[in-house]
Amino acid sequence: MLRGKKEKALSNELVREENESLKPEFNLLREMLKARQDAGLSQADIADRMGTKPPAITRLESSLTSGRHSPSIATLKKYAEAVNCHLEIKLVH
Repeated sequence: MLRGKKEKALSNELVREENESLKPEFNLLREMLKARQDAGLSQADIADRMGTKPPAITRLESSLTSGRHSPSIATLKKYAEAVNCHLEIKLVH
């Protein structure tokens, strides 16, 4: 049922354009969540490793889908290190 609603929403050009503009954030969020899952860590574990509190990790992960806040590179680097990864940033043509 959700797929049908998504397809219907994406049939609207403005919704489709907004969805496309958020693809980098959605892709990054998927990678972050996969890395956290692969590391077997909870948000609380990540918070502890980053020296912050669990709600901050919840906000960080949710901010990528809301478009209301863009985390700093330093924050993304700390998150990557917390899940035993490294951060790569590229400009692609």
